[in-house]
Amino acid sequence: MTDQAELLPGTLDLLILKAVSLGPLHGYGVLLRIGQISDRALLIEQGALYPALFRLVRQGLLKATWGTSENNRRAKFYELTAAGRKRFREETEGWNRLAAAMASALAAQPEEI
Repeated sequence: MTDQAELLPGTLDLLILKAVSLGPLHGYGVLLRIGQISDRALLIEQGALYPALFRLVRQGLLKATWGTSENNRRAKFYELTAAGRKRFREETEGWNRLAAAMASALAAQPEEI
């Protein structure tokens, strides 16, 4: 059994917004940050990440600018826009409500029903 968790549908965007909320990152940096903040439990495939980054830029939630990475290569760096910060807050609140509801449902005992 692996210690890595499977990503639920719809959670990749929230993870990207969280990673970028901690500071501007290039694409590969987003992958590393998600691994870091999830204690290596969530590893994202590059084939899923880059389309999601482009989609979030197209939606106006991220801003992309060209820069130089730490290994001196040209890379796009992503940062949250005002709309991205707002969406991140809303999605986080929704996720926390869902997680609390799931925890409550899973903790239910027969005598409580």
